[in-house]
Amino acid sequence: MRFQIRRRLQMVFQYAPWLLLLFAVDAFAVMLLWLADARALYAMAVVVVLATVFLFFFVAVMLVRIEQKKAHAFTEFLNQPDTYHEKLLLKTAGKAQEEYLCMLGSLLREKQREQMRLAAQLNGYEEYVEGWAHEIKTPLSLLTLLLDNRRDELPDTVSHKLDHIRSRMQESVDQMLFYARLKGGRKDYQFEHISLGSCVAELLEDYRPLLEERQFQIQCCLEEDVVYADRRGLRFLLGQVISNSLKYCAAEPELRIASFQQDGCHVLSIRDNGIGVRACDLPFIFEKGFTGETGDARKKATGMGLYLASEIAKEMRISLKADAVWGKGFEMQAFFPVVDAVPIKSDDVPEKR
Repeated sequence: MRFQIRRRLQMVFQYAPWLLLLFAVDAFAVMLLWLADARALYAMAVVVVLATVFLFFFVAVMLVRIEQKKAHAFTEFLNQPDTYHEKLLLKTAGKAQEEYLCMLGSLLREKQREQMRLAAQLNGYEEYVEGWAHEIKTPLSLLTLLLDNRRDELPDTVSHKLDHIRSRMQESVDQMLFYARLKGGRKDYQFEHISLGSCVAELLEDYRPLLEERQFQIQCCLEEDVVYADRRGLRFLLGQVISNSLKYCAAEPELRIASFQQDGCHVLSIRDNGIGVRACDLPFIFEKGFTGETGDARKKATGMGLYLASEIAKEMRISLKADAVWGKGFEMQAFFPVVDAVPIKSDDVPEKR
């Protein structure tokens, strides 16, 4: 209400120079009247001034209404710049503005068509990516089935290489899907109460062949914490951290996973004793495409894993905090807002390894 009153006053004040001009004309007329007949001046001066003020405010009110109609027509035109709304706007505009408004309408309609074309292309791209990802899951599933059923028949070196290939393929597909998911217009998150223990246990089972191959010593100290998040997004986020621990591990690799509460949040900490990150690179690890200067270990890195993890975290209102010491290890902490706990089974929390 206050904004509308202020807006109307601004419209009136923009005609203030015309009011001053009317007063100047009145003053000149009064002076002529005084020179002609002083007695007539006293009789007519008040009438002239009141008539001038009344005339000004009457004209100002009419102009304010016209400006309001013009503003409404212009807003409708911007929201839907078709020829119908353009004609309505032209009715409220002057002849001098018609040419410019027609040019604006043509430009807006062209931009609208371009936007619709790009939106259709983006939608087609999203459908293609999702379709391709589902198609690639078939050979991945067959590879997983082969490794599970015929692992004893394969040499250890072959099975380890196949595990590595499967893991890299799955990680690349997941990154592509989540990148398209983040940049696309459709958000299909399904938030639910999730046990951190069960989620971590599932991830460790997925990465078990590679963890065993690298001979990781795993220590889990997880409370019965329940968080509210999207399961797929959370698994992807934590999977990127574990994947980096595998890629940049030390000679005697260790992985420590713990959960606790701090500052009103559930905190999940994943720490390794790998090569870590240089102090100068640590502030930039969540930037898109950033890999840092950490030697040969990161030459093939894309810099997309932690970037996508941070973007997914933002979507789920999770705060990430990274800490590292060059040559001694890396730690990622995820802060989850506390939600009402739900009962979980004791077997949801993985045993210490």
